[in-house]
Amino acid sequence: MSRRHRARRLALQCLCCLDVQGAKVLDLVGEFVADSRENAETLTAARQLLIGAFEDTESCDELLARHARHWELPRLALVDRNILRLGAYELRAGRTPHRVVISEAIRLAKEFSSADSSRFVNGVLDAIAREVLGGAESAPGESSNLQERVDGPVSQDG
Repeated sequence: MSRRHRARRLALQCLCCLDVQGAKVLDLVGEFVADSRENAETLTAARQLLIGAFEDTESCDELLARHARHWELPRLALVDRNILRLGAYELRAGRTPHRVVISEAIRLAKEFSSADSSRFVNGVLDAIAREVLGGAESAPGESSNLQERVDGPVSQDG
């Protein structure tokens, strides 16, 4: 399993926790990341994905609402909603090729969700990619305050 995939898995787990508990558990989520047995590079990538997607939730949810036709966001399964948020964030950020983002999201859906979720995730993120690649919105930024709350001690062993 690649470092980036492990980082996405870790970020997804944290996003699901934050979706249920809210920002009040940011410190605990930071501890969860720090306590994982991943190497420093993977932890850094997971934190970047987590912070970016969490800070960009509102913009990502607007995209999801437009492209998850016939679905209200609160009615989506918790894991699917957060896979889509993570994918939408990565597509908006534009640092990773859109095909890789979609492929990784499908992989996460196959690992963590139902049998039908991977097709749903594929369809929604493909539509979002078409909109984003058409030059819609600027890339999201990162907040140092949130960064500080999520950052924790980084283990050097892998």
